[in-house]
Amino acid sequence: MSRRKRHRPHSNHERWLVSYADFITLLFAFFVVLYASSQVDKRKAGRVAMSIQVAFQEMGVFPAATTEIPLDSNKPMPFSTVQAIEQMTNKTETGRAVPPPEDPVAARDQVDLNTLQSELQEALQNEISLNQVAMHRETEGLVVSLKEFGFFKSGSIAIKPESLPALDRIASILAVRTCRLRIEGHTDNQPIHTPQIASNWELSTARATEVVRFLIINHRFGPERLSAAGYAEYHPVASNLTPNGRAQNRRVDIVILAAKASEVFLTPSADTTTKPSPSLP
Repeated sequence: MSRRKRHRPHSNHERWLVSYADFITLLFAFFVVLYASSQVDKRKAGRVAMSIQVAFQEMGVFPAATTEIPLDSNKPMPFSTVQAIEQMTNKTETGRAVPPPEDPVAARDQVDLNTLQSELQEALQNEISLNQVAMHRETEGLVVSLKEFGFFKSGSIAIKPESLPALDRIASILAVRTCRLRIEGHTDNQPIHTPQIASNWELSTARATEVVRFLIINHRFGPERLSAAGYAEYHPVASNLTPNGRAQNRRVDIVILAAKASEVFLTPSADTTTKPSPSLP
């Protein structure tokens, strides 16, 4: 009886193709994920760079520039275009206009004047409570009003000795800064005529000059930082019809000029024609 021959099992030499196909598919998926992640990261990096640059520009560290930030990987955009697109995007999302970025110089001035105002209010809290000193903000800067009854005798240009400590505190705070000052004298509308002072124009100007002299002599302020002006009764802050209103109008204002106002302070007028001064009564 013949024996049946046993056939050896057939070996499949192409099974590696299955593993290879799986590997290629996984590798393709891996690179697709990497590519997608790189595009997202690039956009995020662009937005982060833009945010940092805007923050530094608002602080005044860097001037306004047109640095190219690649928000779009195909074509970089200048910084000014990026800002415009961001503003339009915010406008579309919120349904209202977005104000333009604040001027870095103005923002820095705002911070400096806020700090200065806080220091002066703390140093002069007693005089403020007695209504001898008042402070307010104007376009040009910070105004410190010295009321006549606290700093001058009626009709006199001499500074009261008892008010000198308050002036010393004001001067010590301003002396460590470089801001420019305009000292303004103001009066009420009551006419004055004495052997020493012929009009309110002279009284207001002389008081302003007296404060300038005090700052230069007693606290060694640079004269180039200072200017004096007399406005007589023509810039009142209250009505001259009441005694209280007239008391508020009799004052000397120390105007602490912001940087932009200081530029005007330093720039000579283009009109050099000599104009006649107003006649004094």
